[in-house]
Amino acid sequence: MFGMYEELCKLEEQKKPIRPAIIGAGQMGRGMVSQIVLMKGMIPAIVADIQLENARNALLHAGIPADEIKVAKTGGEATDFLKAGKYVITDDANVAVAADGIDCMVDATGVSEIGAKLAVDSIKAHKHIVMLNVEADVVVGPLLYKMARKEGVIYTGSAGDEPGAVMELYDFAKAIGFDVLCIGKGKNNKVDKAITPDGAAEEAARKKMSPKMLTAFKDGTKTMVEMTAMSNATGFKPAFIDGSGHQATVKELDQVYRLKSEGGILDSYGVVDYINGVAPGVYCIVTSKLPEVKAELTYLQVGPGPNYCLFRPYHLTSLETPMSVARIVVYNKPSIVPCAGAPHSETTTYAKRDLKAGECLDGIGGYTVYGGFYPYAKAKELNALPIGLVNKKTRMKVDAKKGQMITYDMVDLDENSYILQLRREQDKMVAAGQL
Repeated sequence: MFGMYEELCKLEEQKKPIRPAIIGAGQMGRGMVSQIVLMKGMIPAIVADIQLENARNALLHAGIPADEIKVAKTGGEATDFLKAGKYVITDDANVAVAADGIDCMVDATGVSEIGAKLAVDSIKAHKHIVMLNVEADVVVGPLLYKMARKEGVIYTGSAGDEPGAVMELYDFAKAIGFDVLCIGKGKNNKVDKAITPDGAAEEAARKKMSPKMLTAFKDGTKTMVEMTAMSNATGFKPAFIDGSGHQATVKELDQVYRLKSEGGILDSYGVVDYINGVAPGVYCIVTSKLPEVKAELTYLQVGPGPNYCLFRPYHLTSLETPMSVARIVVYNKPSIVPCAGAPHSETTTYAKRDLKAGECLDGIGGYTVYGGFYPYAKAKELNALPIGLVNKKTRMKVDAKKGQMITYDMVDLDENSYILQLRREQDKMVAAGQL
């Protein structure tokens, strides 16, 4: 995003800062608020959280004086406070949706149900929306993207998340003329499919994380969700069901990601995968048809070829999200969106332990299920249940063994779930070729 700092400085000089509303003041939201305060040309205008003190503390910890923070109960109140130059907190996301003077909404809740509803409400209110919520995007992202285009606003995933970071590498590689063979992300621990919030509690406390969030990382669900988003944004397919989890160093990636006939692990190119041993980075494996380009890459010590690894050794999660906001307002461009048409991958559902008929499930980061990574067409053929549709009211109709895939016909879903209704609408549009 060359030139963005200059653009933000101009907005600062003109006293016309970008004013996002951040919904969710947990770990991700708090970090984002503090980062925005340090930036030129942007202010965290509204912070919303169901626990009002979380929203207040997010601003206080960022150095905003207490007397500059006002509580709003309605969109009108929020608008008036913003006009007076105050910062607004609220326990109701609808206040931010209804407020005038907000340039962009940011979903930092990480809850698929809440994120889907917020996205629709924001789009209907003609507000741009940045989703720091890959969990919602992989379930109904294509539908939300289409809705946003129809309303003339931008729906996008976030810079800083692994999918957004991969997309930057992918876009650079494609723009410069490379052939992109594989994209992926690193993981910093082996998948433990049986881990629960109880088992993750001690480590979560040390890291000042939610045990549920840490569980979603450790049981692999978060990685599966992120790979699904990468796949749906590029059209690349899973290299392996649930990813390979191959062990490698950065210097080995260009050798690992070759075809099996060339000594690598792949059956084909145009795929997404994850690797143990290169976290927290993301990577893009490229090649070129021209000998001169290969010779230059080898001279530059990118690798011996014929495949080469472009590696980004960091992703700054919500600290980078403001750049997606700025990209929308300054350039009218998203950071990462689903391809048009049917999805390319699905985050499926597996039983974390033996499950009994009549038992209720919980969802991502819980005690009963974990996520998998499947090609969309294959998942549809198997009638696989997307894990983003599972909540505490999802009830098993039959027994399931530990490690068994959960399908739609095995459960009674929560018919009051908003994201379920959206997914059914999306499925109809996919079937009709309307996405």
